[in-house]
Amino acid sequence: MAVCGFCRSTLVREGEALRRIGQSAELFDDFSPLQLGAAGRWQGQAFSLVGRLQMAYAGGVWNEWHALFDTGEHDQRSGWLSEDNGRYVMAFDAPAPADLPALESMQPGQGVAIDARLWQVAAVTLARVGAAQGELPQAPNLADQFTLVELRNAQDEVGTLDYSEPNKPRWSVGRSVALGDLQLSGLRQGEAEKTLSARGAPCPNCGAALQVTLASTQSIVCGQCQAVVDVSQGLGGDLAHYKQGAPQGGGEPLLALGSSGQLALGGPVRAWQVVGYVERCELPEDPEDARVYWREYLLYAQEVGFSFLVDSEDGWSWATPITGAPVVSGDSARWRDHSYRKLYDYQGQITYVLGEFYWRLSRGQRTANTDYAVGSKRLNREKAGNEVTWSAGQTLESATVAKAFRLPPDRHAALQRDASPLSGGAKNLPVSKTLMVMLVVFFLLVMAVKACSSDGCDNIRNTFGLASNEYQQCLASDRTSGAARSRGGSFGGFSGGGHK
Repeated sequence: MAVCGFCRSTLVREGEALRRIGQSAELFDDFSPLQLGAAGRWQGQAFSLVGRLQMAYAGGVWNEWHALFDTGEHDQRSGWLSEDNGRYVMAFDAPAPADLPALESMQPGQGVAIDARLWQVAAVTLARVGAAQGELPQAPNLADQFTLVELRNAQDEVGTLDYSEPNKPRWSVGRSVALGDLQLSGLRQGEAEKTLSARGAPCPNCGAALQVTLASTQSIVCGQCQAVVDVSQGLGGDLAHYKQGAPQGGGEPLLALGSSGQLALGGPVRAWQVVGYVERCELPEDPEDARVYWREYLLYAQEVGFSFLVDSEDGWSWATPITGAPVVSGDSARWRDHSYRKLYDYQGQITYVLGEFYWRLSRGQRTANTDYAVGSKRLNREKAGNEVTWSAGQTLESATVAKAFRLPPDRHAALQRDASPLSGGAKNLPVSKTLMVMLVVFFLLVMAVKACSSDGCDNIRNTFGLASNEYQQCLASDRTSGAARSRGGSFGGFSGGGHK
């Protein structure tokens, strides 16, 4: 099947005959660095991008690029290079397994057995083919919406069930891949990255210029009025947006948007740029309790994509979305030869954002989170709507963050929230000792809150500074008449993504 690049007529080849079956919609210009004709290598085999499906769903759009491989034996093989939570997956079609569960039985977060392997349902998405381009191995369903089920497993694989033909689902399996590892040539603007010259549009709330600089941006915050603008459907016309108030959990970010830091986040040291900032809170079970806030900085590196730097009351940590899914059994999760212990279950809510994001933000977006830990390593499971996302990372010392972003000495104290040994280390203690330590810590926290209330938070201010998040939270606690503080998110997480 092919789409004419001039008139967008959709042609199907049946033997030697061509038949016109309609017209493809116009492509949404998402400023992807990929384009038809780009070539690269994967696992030693050369390929070229010869076609594209532009998929649309409630959260925006994503691309599925048809990669045609030359096997060197007068034969060709089709693959799919697709977007996945700010990164990429290379997948290949395979015969649909005979043991597929019923579609209606697959729910996000559920474990299912397919093709003699255990998978977790990561997302169930209602999507459609928004537009097509170039050559494709088969004619897509250009008319109707259909269901896509995304699955992940402990072997770092992504499986996709395509129900565009309800009685004959298509099955593909792939793995995460970095564009920098594909040795790509012929890219848009000649660069293997998502950073582009800024695209402009007026803010629909105040009229100030919006400057979108990342190809993957789905939401952007106006720098003038802080309105959150949805750009997932393009920059033309009336842009959906919502207004937001002042930050509730400690003020402006400690790391400036646009600043860069040299960090090793699960790989070699590389430059990470702060492109987004999210303030989130834990929703306490008792609405009378004060909310506890944590902050997440969305980082971007052109070689690998996105990661998160998390600033919570338990300390600093980093987190990166993972392709696969850990194996969960009771209160433990196993990932990459490590067994993690569950720390907390909690409900999170976004309260304030700045910058650009690769997912579509909604007002007051809520998530269900679970944190796991072993030593300094961390796992987070987050469910938002019909999608479950896992991220993995590790704790960081505040001094490491300050050094990476070259912060002056007078700002170091505001960052000092280094994770205590209880952030995962308590797993190695006998249960009775763990409970004893937790009771002692709880007693000290209660005394600290009382002291904070009695002296007007002077001790907190003198230790961390007037503009620190700790001092602002102490003042917030006073304003709620001494309401006890809840634990808050220890590791955080994020509301990322969409299907791919």
